[in-house]
Amino acid sequence: MFQQTETGRVTAQFQHLYTVSIGEKGYMCGVSGKFRHAATSERDYPVIGDYVTIQVREHGQGTIHHLLERRTVLSRAAAGNETREQLICANVDYVLITMACGHDFNIRRLERYTLAAWDTGAIPIIVLTKTDQVDSVDALLEDIQVNAPGIQVFPVSAVTGEGVAELRHALPSESTIAFVGSSGVGKSTLTNALAHEALAVTQTVRAQDERGKHTTTHRELFRIDDLYVIDTPGMREFGLWEGSEHLEDTFRDIEALAETCRFRDCSHQKEPGCAVQEALANGTIDAKRYASYLKLERELLYMEKKQAEHARVLEKKKRRS
Repeated sequence: MFQQTETGRVTAQFQHLYTVSIGEKGYMCGVSGKFRHAATSERDYPVIGDYVTIQVREHGQGTIHHLLERRTVLSRAAAGNETREQLICANVDYVLITMACGHDFNIRRLERYTLAAWDTGAIPIIVLTKTDQVDSVDALLEDIQVNAPGIQVFPVSAVTGEGVAELRHALPSESTIAFVGSSGVGKSTLTNALAHEALAVTQTVRAQDERGKHTTTHRELFRIDDLYVIDTPGMREFGLWEGSEHLEDTFRDIEALAETCRFRDCSHQKEPGCAVQEALANGTIDAKRYASYLKLERELLYMEKKQAEHARVLEKKKRRS
């Protein structure tokens, strides 16, 4: 027999099934037929961190009927040639961009993650893990400060405990955080360190090449004291879906220089009085960082065109039908 409709939060996601938590109880749920019929894209379906209304059935099962309005959404372009948005999580307050010292450290990938994090509406934080595996993190921290201005950075080691307490103290009570990063950087290990117990399954990284194994196979939300923590699978590629409005957040130095060019429509190529070219010539801006800025700008413009064309084709099919 159906019970009254209740509001809960999606705490685990397994393709077309979801665990919805209401207080201390969890219910395995699918979406209703009416819900599925009304959905027009992946964004219309629940994702980890969403609040939903469900009707509870017997034996710990239920049916999702409504998706409540989201505050923030973290997504990426789906892998491959398909023009599709892939949602990662919702209603997150802080996106913890996790990158390990050593083999995994890649400043260009960090810029990509930073841009995506700003676009969510959540606050990005950079977590530099496995500090116990290097003699010094000073050079890495300096590199991060130059290429990710205005973002807090926490060097941590889940093995020695260094920096874990400081990171925990920086996260306000009742906030929701999401770890993102490559496989093997220590997201699940850090989740366990924050909780002081093994909540997330981890595997040891192979010492010879520092590559991680995909120990997290699905997204899951944990309650750790007064925090909600989302652990996500490692992502080999992170295609941008949106973010052109937030390029200036990730590349504040370049955007600030562009404002001082002699010509308002400066392309930063050969125009006289170009502040960006002058900064490149005297080394104020790193050439690789500027190349990354141009690459991400082109990628976002290309994605906008693909999305517009995709929407046009769908609308044409709709009119025909």
